[in-house]
Amino acid sequence: MSATSSPYPTTHYNSMQRLLHWAMALIIFAAIGLGIYASYLQPGTPLRRELLFIHKSLGMTALVLVALRILYRAMVGVPAYTPVLGRINAFAAHLAHLMLYGLMLVMPFSGYIFSVAGGHDVPWFGLFEWPLVLPHSEVLSDAGELVHQWGAYVLYVLLTGHLAAVIWHQWIKQDGVLGRMMPPTQPL
Repeated sequence: MSATSSPYPTTHYNSMQRLLHWAMALIIFAAIGLGIYASYLQPGTPLRRELLFIHKSLGMTALVLVALRILYRAMVGVPAYTPVLGRINAFAAHLAHLMLYGLMLVMPFSGYIFSVAGGHDVPWFGLFEWPLVLPHSEVLSDAGELVHQWGAYVLYVLLTGHLAAVIWHQWIKQDGVLGRMMPPTQPL
């Protein structure tokens, strides 16, 4: 459903969409920070293993949440922009969101492939291990690692652009776009 044909009677995302958005934002930024920090540590050290344990758990949580988010978005749509964005801004917003959703899928999948094909478990906060459905394969693991590393660079650029767009809309253009993802306010 396009942003211009939304059945929403409001200009705000509903509470479930906002919860999923902000939970995903926290998870993604935490996973990025842990992943970057772990990449500078000596492989096999206890601290690196612990950080990657949490990083993998967050990544798989993000995968489950993005699947729910995509399904929920398909069911309820999105609120229309008010005021309506120009064609270039609307296209850029649509493309950026599409790429962000794609990366929210690619990053956990590539991390899973990198880990499992490399002979490593994929934990979920110590409660269980995700099923290992791939054979041990250095070629497959290397491919997963390559996609995960380059995907991270693309994600950094897209998140920077996303945050820059928030700043531009909120504090320069002052068109209320950020308000769509915030709880609606009631006049007193």
